[in-house]
Amino acid sequence: MTGDDAAVPSVDADGSLAGSDAIVYDLDGTLVELAVDWGAVAESVLDVYAGHAVKPPTDELWGLLEAADGYGIGDPVEEAIAVHERSGARDSTLLPLGERLVEGGDGGAGTPPTGVCSLNCEEACRVAVDTHGLGDALDPDAIVGRDTAETHKPDPESLLAAVDALGAAPEDALFVGDSRRDAVTAERADVAFAWASDLI
Repeated sequence: MTGDDAAVPSVDADGSLAGSDAIVYDLDGTLVELAVDWGAVAESVLDVYAGHAVKPPTDELWGLLEAADGYGIGDPVEEAIAVHERSGARDSTLLPLGERLVEGGDGGAGTPPTGVCSLNCEEACRVAVDTHGLGDALDPDAIVGRDTAETHKPDPESLLAAVDALGAAPEDALFVGDSRRDAVTAERADVAFAWASDLI
């Protein structure tokens, strides 16, 4: 969390975990740390642009992804990113919140159902879940990546899809993340937000 992020409101973590009907976690930086060199990913995407003789509108990775469909290169750009993410998920590191979920397993009675909403591709999310034994703690129908829904964070659709899969209303759910993009996504979805760092 940066100094700017500190201004983004976060709910009282302890009370919200206990009082939520569903909890959705971001993946990378929250539950696990993907072993991905994002600079190398951006270079791979720029190679796709060059290979299709398209002048990139930016050198920023997510901006390149968002612009790709307009140039008719959405699928190869998506795959260029996903290749790195799948590999990085296999070699990822479990973070403290992820460890807590693994130790808690299914959480037992009274524990709210949990899912994932990530900017990473869904397959990478599932690889990371399998790699670290998070499957018992997460609802498999509520693992939502950027390619699961029509839009991705910070648009609210993917978070709302995860909340819906957990059978909760947005106002009764909690989203836990580590970035301003996560906080904005929660705000747009009318879902309470907690910083991952506040729960450790």
